[in-house]
Amino acid sequence: MDYSNAITYLHSLIDYEKMRLERYTPETHNLARVERLLEAVGNPHTRFPAVHIAGTKGKGSAAALCEACLRAAGYCTGFYVSPHLHTFRERIQVDRRNIAQEDVIALVEEIRPLVERVPDVTYFEAITAMGFLYFARSGVDVAVVEVGLGGRLDATNALTPEVSVITSLSLEHMYLLGDTLAEIAYEKAGIIKPGVPVVSAPQRAEALEVVEAVSRERGAPLAVVGRDWDYEPGSADLDGQAFTVRRGTGGSELDGEYWIPLLGRHQLENAASVIATLDVLGRRGFRISNEDVRKGLRTTYWPGRMEILSREPLVVADGAHNPYSAQMLRVALEEWFPGRRWVLVFGASADKDVTGMLEIFLPISDYVIVTRSDHPRAAAPAVLADAVAAVGGGAEISVNVEKSLQRGLAVMGPAQKQFFGKTQNPALAVSHKMKGAVGVLGAGLGLLVTGSTHLVADAREEWARHTGAPLPDNDGVVEI
Repeated sequence: MDYSNAITYLHSLIDYEKMRLERYTPETHNLARVERLLEAVGNPHTRFPAVHIAGTKGKGSAAALCEACLRAAGYCTGFYVSPHLHTFRERIQVDRRNIAQEDVIALVEEIRPLVERVPDVTYFEAITAMGFLYFARSGVDVAVVEVGLGGRLDATNALTPEVSVITSLSLEHMYLLGDTLAEIAYEKAGIIKPGVPVVSAPQRAEALEVVEAVSRERGAPLAVVGRDWDYEPGSADLDGQAFTVRRGTGGSELDGEYWIPLLGRHQLENAASVIATLDVLGRRGFRISNEDVRKGLRTTYWPGRMEILSREPLVVADGAHNPYSAQMLRVALEEWFPGRRWVLVFGASADKDVTGMLEIFLPISDYVIVTRSDHPRAAAPAVLADAVAAVGGGAEISVNVEKSLQRGLAVMGPAQKQFFGKTQNPALAVSHKMKGAVGVLGAGLGLLVTGSTHLVADAREEWARHTGAPLPDNDGVVEI
């Protein structure tokens, strides 16, 4: 078996990332299956402590911030996230190094006969078992594990972590998780374990009531950012943003001023939640100093989230894939780039609330180009164009991401059109810092690529290819 064969085998399993899932039930998501698989390989998930993170918005960012801080504190970290941007190997990392191709092959060969003894094991369940086994054998001191879908029935919920984290909750996957915020919160709160501390980002009342109720029922101490922890925004620019954080009752050794390289005020909720999580870990025996957290937050790398691919011309990529994420992105764009109008390159998965996202993006867009990523669930550009028309706009159809970027830059002006295909000028426009607002580059047009993580991944690769930047590692293997 070579690496390509290993990936092909994994995708031969039931893969709800490639197909529309019609039901979120124990029949489709079954902890018993992954528990049988984990038992067959020696229950590796019981051999390392973990931080388990669920949520609608921000769980990946929170995971990246948390892992960076634990690594800065000297711990060997496991990092399990999904979906990947460019290579499957991003999903399973130790000390933020992607799992090697050889290790993927060896793990697939090891679990394949075991998978075949457990009916209906899914792609995600198999790679979760692979990830946990890899972490145990790598001797990680702690793993940061992001939930795939929901929480209660997710394969990662086989863990009993040191602390459970719930980031911002909103309406998402309603046809699977429930029609109300309370129902969705119940599914996400399914990661809460008896007696295990919980940290929650700020939540709307309907969601917080559920999280509080589940925590009480399971005897799990709950800390809520915005209630038990406070944070205050500081100065910000195109490189990142400062903030202060403090625990309300009794204070914390981690109280203080910090800086993160992630843009958007919503990221401060995630960062504050991570600091509250690290405080819990500190009270459970982990050694994490204020300086460790400061270093970890400053060095966090998490691409594809309000990522500035270029400052001149201005190109921003963000994997917002639901109306809530779209709204957070729009708020951030309006603060970081006041007065800026956008040429929108938009693509989305067919099962997403496309109308809801377009209603948010169209008022700040002067021109819309619809396209699709190279992913089985991507909506056809013609369908997206009809959706734009249905909400009162117009859209140009583009056959792929490369042509979309070319066309978007052409719409922005002749200088930008010529830019695509040449090495980027390293001279960057100067921004100014101000507390509470970010004024950058003045008014004008920018190119915004959004609507899907898969679209952003394709755009990052195309941008690197045509500007002479290092190409993201995608192994040269089709891995979707």
